[in-house]
Amino acid sequence: MNSHDSSLHSNNPSNSALDSVEKLHRAVSSAMSHPTEQLIRQAENSLSHTERAVSQVMEQGSPNAVELAEELLGEEKERLSKLRSSKK
Repeated sequence: MNSHDSSLHSNNPSNSALDSVEKLHRAVSSAMSHPTEQLIRQAENSLSHTERAVSQVMEQGSPNAVELAEELLGEEKERLSKLRSSKK
């Protein structure tokens, strides 16, 4: 996932979802670098939060922001899934 410049985000309902995706990316990256149970759990908690934020913005956000957030969320889900399977 490419890092997103937060200055590109204007104040609108979509910010929450995009910011959550960025936090999820950092949490998953941290868990991948140091795959401890605690960091994996934190990444999973971040995933739950991000899924809720994306779901909320689907109801009120712009279609482009929703599409971007869903795409990035999918990438992070895949990364976290690979991490989970490598820990087994």
